[in-house]
Amino acid sequence: MKNVLFIGFVWPEPTTTAAGSRILQLITYFKQQNYTVTFASTAAKSVYSVDFSSLGVSEKQIQLNNASFNDFISDLNPNIVVFDRFFTEEQFGWRVAQVVPNALRILDTEDLHFLRKTREEAFKKGNSTVTETLLKEQEITKREIASIYRCDFSLLISMYEEQLLINTFKIDSSLFLHIPFMLNTTVSTNFPLFKNRKDFVCIGNGKHKPNVDAVLWLHKEIWPLIRKELPEVNLHIYGAYLPQQITEKHNPKTGFLVHGWGENVNQIMQKTKVNLAPLRFGAGIKGKLVDAMCNGTPSVTTQIGAEGMHGDLPWSGEISTTVNSFIASAISLYTNETKWLQAQKNGEQILNTYYAKSKLEDKLSNKISTLQKDIKKHRNANFIGSLLQHHSMMSTKYLSKWIAEKEKKNEA
Repeated sequence: MKNVLFIGFVWPEPTTTAAGSRILQLITYFKQQNYTVTFASTAAKSVYSVDFSSLGVSEKQIQLNNASFNDFISDLNPNIVVFDRFFTEEQFGWRVAQVVPNALRILDTEDLHFLRKTREEAFKKGNSTVTETLLKEQEITKREIASIYRCDFSLLISMYEEQLLINTFKIDSSLFLHIPFMLNTTVSTNFPLFKNRKDFVCIGNGKHKPNVDAVLWLHKEIWPLIRKELPEVNLHIYGAYLPQQITEKHNPKTGFLVHGWGENVNQIMQKTKVNLAPLRFGAGIKGKLVDAMCNGTPSVTTQIGAEGMHGDLPWSGEISTTVNSFIASAISLYTNETKWLQAQKNGEQILNTYYAKSKLEDKLSNKISTLQKDIKKHRNANFIGSLLQHHSMMSTKYLSKWIAEKEKKNEA
């Protein structure tokens, strides 16, 4: 029997986050490969957490700094362990390596957290660019890169981030694999027509700071000028966990409509004409932009928004670098059917070229198969990884034991 264990920083929420959808795609892949799938997490569930029982996936609530995890994973004896962010690898990677050393260890980065965090801090200080020096100075960069080295390989969703690891951090390409969202890319020909759609849409989880900033920027500088040119048009804001500073901006008089969580993103996208995503910082690839392409809805976004998503292919809409160009692009795309239809076709080409599920699944299967045939050779070639694994295992092991003993004394 083939077993795969996912260790999640949170329980996946595929209807609220791109990360949740991503994990579900990976779980579906392993199920199709006849793996028995178990998902474990230390986190509490939310009302949006996926119902794993309906998917035939076992669940396990685990604890930090507790030897019960060793017993659990020893009994499970997985062939593969997938860490859904580097945080979980830091917390449980040494235990996995110690108890089931032959298990393939895969890190799903989701996005490079150090890139997103460094960009956010730079943005707060008024800097629009992040230098190589600034990236390498961050503690989180060292932690995440170390995690990548300790794993047998890491999954990257962004082409940009793949090149960043190669060119800036000189990491051997054998230690990662570019696997973006794995989608059924057959585009429907029955999407609502240009003339049957109306309004703009902006979708984003309110826990994600780049999304909050994007909506506030829309409200303050972008939307008023679009509305001035298109006075009968509305902007619909959707997203789970929207904070008060966004919900209080709801104003039907100005066409700025804050709805909160939208259960069916496909229906929402297909009703609207243009998707707006003015992202000023962040990392990875953006689920909202992929969703738009999947539903034939062109997007206006920034360079950060479209980064790593479309290679050399023309974007499915417009990429703007200033407030004025963003506004002009949004109005032009909304009113010009020829341009809108071309953007829709561009989206279809991007999906078929980079996100086709069958191609990506074959790529992932080949990587796993190759490593499982001679994992010892692969690990011997990754000396830095074995070095970091040794020091991480020792330091984390004794810190964890100290915490566990301290908790025992507190309970007594």
